[in-house]
Amino acid sequence: MKLPAHDAAARQDPAQPPAAHHDPENTGYRVQLPRQALGPLRQVIRRLLLALLVMVATVLIVYADRGGYHDNADGEVDFLDAVYYSTVTLSTTGYGDIVPYSDGARLSNVLLVTPLRVLFLIILVGTTLEVLTERTREQWRLTRWRSALRDHTVVVGFGTKGRSAVQTICATGLSRERVVVVDPSPKAIESAIGHGFAGVVGDATRSDVLLRAEIEKARQIIIATQRDDTAVLVTLTARQLNRAANIVAAVREEENAPLLRQSGADSVITSASAAGRLLGLSVLSPSAGTVMEDLIQQGSGLDIVERPVVKAEVGKSVRDTDDLVVSVLRGHRLLGYDDPEASPLKATDRLITIVRARPAAVR
Repeated sequence: MKLPAHDAAARQDPAQPPAAHHDPENTGYRVQLPRQALGPLRQVIRRLLLALLVMVATVLIVYADRGGYHDNADGEVDFLDAVYYSTVTLSTTGYGDIVPYSDGARLSNVLLVTPLRVLFLIILVGTTLEVLTERTREQWRLTRWRSALRDHTVVVGFGTKGRSAVQTICATGLSRERVVVVDPSPKAIESAIGHGFAGVVGDATRSDVLLRAEIEKARQIIIATQRDDTAVLVTLTARQLNRAANIVAAVREEENAPLLRQSGADSVITSASAAGRLLGLSVLSPSAGTVMEDLIQQGSGLDIVERPVVKAEVGKSVRDTDDLVVSVLRGHRLLGYDDPEASPLKATDRLITIVRARPAAVR
């Protein structure tokens, strides 16, 4: 088995702390859903800044009216005393060593300092509740997500191949909520989450990582790792966990394709050979290369689609259909359009056709 020399996506990011990879319950790798609001850390920082602004405002109010306050220690209130008084006042400690004694100071306490104290407490209580409920809310989202996830698509590897594969299937109408990305790189998962996909950070050769992606309930699995040996191990693990899913895998070296099929892949794409053939075709015929490039870009120009035979086409010849038929899938046999056995069409056949791309529906 020929292996590439380097695969950045197949290794864990050494700069990432271990806590970012593991589930809070320490039972596996963490599932990350697309974010709907600010993260808890950003919320805490924002509220701390608000609390700091409230304290600064209180200090300025007290210091501006320092002549109306009395310090039991030396009788005078300086800037440090104003900071100290504001701190103990906002925290409702109130030691009583510094007190307002003039009417103006007491009035400013009633009208200004007391509302700031209430605002300060609201900020602290809100932050505390937010931190305490964040894990519960996230766990509830995960539970609801797992219970609703069925017949989804798992994409292993979110590099160039994985992103292109996801863009293609989403262009056909697949909802982003039905795609789960698995990748060992936290940065790749952050990118996937930013595009609206759920993500799992971890090594997809481990069964517990794939189980986090609910792979046993998936309809199709796309394996787009950078290394061929990684693709083989992921395929073996995925097929063991899900016997019915359609597994499509990509390899770099053509000699490794049979090994992928033996490991359980239904379809194997040789990325290096496919790119090389497209380059050669473009050299021989630039126009033909442009057409092929258009065909493999879903959602623009011409598309290759697979569809069932409609009732009106049953019994007809391949050439009598409205679409341009390339092949006929009959059972497990793929018949060319010019194969005598392809016609007449049967109700159980499926057609591989070339059609004009339809504009993607706006969601």
